[in-house]
Amino acid sequence: MRRRGLVLRKTIDISMKLLSILFVTVAVAVMLWILYTVCSKGIEAFSWSFFVEPTKPYGIPDGGIANALLGTVIITIGAVIIGVPPGLLGGIYLSEFARNSKLGNIIRFSANVMMGIPSIICGLFVYAMLVYSTKHFSGFAGSVALSVIMFPVILRTTEDMLCMVPDALRESALAIGMPRWRATFSIVCKAASSGLVTGVLLAIARVSGETAPLLFTALWSDDWPFTFFTQPTANLTVTINEYATNSPFNVMHTRAWGAALVITFIILILNISCRIIFKNKEHAS
Repeated sequence: MRRRGLVLRKTIDISMKLLSILFVTVAVAVMLWILYTVCSKGIEAFSWSFFVEPTKPYGIPDGGIANALLGTVIITIGAVIIGVPPGLLGGIYLSEFARNSKLGNIIRFSANVMMGIPSIICGLFVYAMLVYSTKHFSGFAGSVALSVIMFPVILRTTEDMLCMVPDALRESALAIGMPRWRATFSIVCKAASSGLVTGVLLAIARVSGETAPLLFTALWSDDWPFTFFTQPTANLTVTINEYATNSPFNVMHTRAWGAALVITFIILILNISCRIIFKNKEHAS
């Protein structure tokens, strides 16, 4: 019986290892296939005019994505300005002042629920609050929608990073007479600064590829994004959607693949930066 039991356990162990290797191989193969498809089709659109000219309707030569790229940067910066400070402060509050309180548990549960809400719901919410009430789409409404998505990610990441800081640092700061708020910002947050930056970058990468919220808020435009607060604002994700699904022309499809390759590179750089920062933090500790 012992022999049969040992053989069965080894068989199950080997089977699970083989299944794990198989699934990982399939996942990596699909990822490489997607990257190859985006790169092979997107590189055809790359040219000097593609990066310096604004989007143009079909039939007008030398169309590019410069205004959409600039609009994406502006909308993302706006989302960072709106969403990062309350996310960081909320995470600090949960970690340092409400770790075991009922209010803290309610906030954590609410943040977890918000992280699971589809992004299109956030877009509809901001549409009802800003677009419908002001009677116009705008890049600012897009920034608000993205900040709603960013907020719970930053809040929970900040709390997790601060909870990793040893309590001995807090106790040492308080023992020398430092106020609680100063110990939190000068000692605890400084010790977890790399993790906080990583959380912000992850949140930015999370919203950089969002399309649905911007369809309901920033919409799309061929103009430069200088009317950020009052008019529809160009952005990469909605541009890709418009060119790929609402245009029957191959040249517009090629531009959509090019824009997709650009945004893929942006998100890849953000994720690599997060890995590097977090790796340096692990080595330092």
